Amino acid sequence: MAQWQKLLRLDRGLQSRVIQLYEGRFPRDIRHWLCSQIESHNWCLAAVDEGEARACFQSLLEYLEEQRERSARENTMLLGPDYAGMRDYLLKNFQDWPKNLALILSECLKEEKKILNSASEEQAQPKVTHLDSKINHLKSLTLEIKKQNKSLEDIYEGLEFIQDACRDQGVTEGMKKRVPVGQHFGLAQSLANVEEKCQKQANIITQKKQMLLQSTMNIVKVAEEIVQTLTDVELPAWKRRQQLSCIGSPVNTSLEDLQSWFSSVMEMLLELREQLQKLQQQDRKYNSAEVSQFSAPLEEIEKAASSLCIRLLQSALVVEKQPIMSKLAQRPLIVKTGVRFTVSVRFLANLPKFKYQFKVKPVFDKHVEEDSTTKGFRRFSVSKDDFKVLDEDTPGGGLVAEFCHMSLKEAKVKSKGSPETHVGVTEELHLVNFVTDFRHAGLECTIEASTLPVVVISSSNQVGSAWASIMWCSVLCTSEPMNLSLFVDPPPLKWTELSQVLSWQFLTVGQRELDENQLADLKDKLADPDDLVHWTKFSKDDNAWIWIDGILDLIKKHLVDLWRDGLIMGFVSRKKTLALLREKPNGTFLLRFSESSKEGAITFSWVEHINGDTHVHAVQPCVKEELSIICLADVINLYSLRAQNCASSNPLVYLYPDIPKDRAFKRFYRITGHLNKTLNGYVLRPLVPMSMCPTPPPSPPPETMEVDVNVTPDVFELLEELFPEIFTAERPPAP
Repeated sequence: MAQWQKLLRLDRGLQSRVIQLYEGRFPRDIRHWLCSQIESHNWCLAAVDEGEARACFQSLLEYLEEQRERSARENTMLLGPDYAGMRDYLLKNFQDWPKNLALILSECLKEEKKILNSASEEQAQPKVTHLDSKINHLKSLTLEIKKQNKSLEDIYEGLEFIQDACRDQGVTEGMKKRVPVGQHFGLAQSLANVEEKCQKQANIITQKKQMLLQSTMNIVKVAEEIVQTLTDVELPAWKRRQQLSCIGSPVNTSLEDLQSWFSSVMEMLLELREQLQKLQQQDRKYNSAEVSQFSAPLEEIEKAASSLCIRLLQSALVVEKQPIMSKLAQRPLIVKTGVRFTVSVRFLANLPKFKYQFKVKPVFDKHVEEDSTTKGFRRFSVSKDDFKVLDEDTPGGGLVAEFCHMSLKEAKVKSKGSPETHVGVTEELHLVNFVTDFRHAGLECTIEASTLPVVVISSSNQVGSAWASIMWCSVLCTSEPMNLSLFVDPPPLKWTELSQVLSWQFLTVGQRELDENQLADLKDKLADPDDLVHWTKFSKDDNAWIWIDGILDLIKKHLVDLWRDGLIMGFVSRKKTLALLREKPNGTFLLRFSESSKEGAITFSWVEHINGDTHVHAVQPCVKEELSIICLADVINLYSLRAQNCASSNPLVYLYPDIPKDRAFKRFYRITGHLNKTLNGYVLRPLVPMSMCPTPPPSPPPETMEVDVNVTPDVFELLEELFPEIFTAERPPAP
């Protein structure tokens, strides 16, 4: 979705900020009607590069002129936008200073992003604020307990002093000797008053202890709610976001909030335990009469607080960075035997007293039942399993341990499970576990964390199939414990689930998700009438995923710019291609991926109208090897048809639906002219894509639409044999 379209969905308050942003700087109607064109250019670069600024400026002018001419042809000039007026405004204000336009638009686009980000933050803020307020409330309650406990300690000490004095007979007899006999009665009465006062103090102590008891029970109740929210809601939600991010979802996986919450609550719980222990010590020290009345409840409350501490601690160790190999940076959770991979863990209760206290050790497939139930289930050991100490020597200052040199070694012995439970190598799911022992302030527990399900491969050829398993598993295994036997009988996926995951793959490699039309074309290939996609169809029988994966690799290596800018229609069948182009002007073409190449290939089809007949031609698909020599934009720019005894011409005029070819692709051209470069006196000869004009030009018949129609491949071979220099890549001449 275009950035401007997102702004149009904001509430009135945020839209008013957009209005203020453009007030007196740039017409909002131009921003609106040219939103896609404006957002397709790099205005930050244009703001510092005169040539780029002029090219972007010229592109806007050409687009406005084309739209004006189109409105004139369709007789909609009075109904539509004033394209001529917009063009005149740009010429008047920026023709001589295109960098000024670039500067204005670059700043406005940045501010627009800030407004959108603030909208996202406002949507997430209420939840965060509510939890933060509860934690702040817990802090205030804990501090109040500490203050009351100190006050109680002072009262105890004062009472103890007076009681000791009154019980000391020597002191009493000494006072009688110093006081006249006539005043002995008054002294006795004074002592009685002191005893009465002591009793009142004792009653106050009892009341304070009852209040403290009630307050600590309230604190435990509040803490229990917070701990439950952290361990059962916030942490699983973060783990799910991390799982989706591993397969390409653009979600926030920051641990900053969780670490802050865990640390604060753990600190408060430890403080509460300390105060409860002091209360129990007071009971034992002063041996008050009501000791039996309060000792049992205090012990129960301390047990509850300790239980909350253990619960929080056992959830505090998380895998922050899932297993990833350096050569597969965009595909985590795939590990190759004998090849190094990296994993990092973080302890969310980041307190100074915990620094350097814990040693974390990796263990592979700990407590994995499939090790004994799945036939042929492979067993591995961590070749470098040294422990790591959780420390703060990280940029973020957290308690982190990073395992940078882990690798797996396969054991010779495999499991002997039931034959019915056999799965393929790339369908085996494994776990890397991390274990540490916690001992602090009387608390002891074993803390464990595990990675998301991992696929272990032995050959690079298995990466594609392994990634299919990771995607499938990531959609279906949404909570712990993970179902590592998923592929013994894999459930189907809803198309709505799989389509989102596939779209993320294209976002990851090409910076653009699949649009509705592309998803609809893929749905026709993959989903059944119930809108379900079955594992065998996706990854085995038809091997549709391998075809998609080949296209992803093609985009990643050669087509990122064109895909990102939406110039590739991509997933469109030959039959649909014919339907889209038959009513279009001569030379209208579209780019689509080959349906027959599993390695990834792209072709273009164009329409030609001759003597009332419509013909749609499809050129032989370009594969990766060809695109490594000449980019697709240059293929489109230099492509030509040559008829017998006639000069060659480029049949490609408009990118579907009606975008002039040069306006769409000019900024991506690398070869700007023919035979205009020399090296050591020689004229260089670039590779020129050319076809012989088909006579008569064929349109693929409907019944053969499932086969790519190439433009006379035998002519290609003949031309290559007769004129090899035309088909030779640009290279320096031999000495």
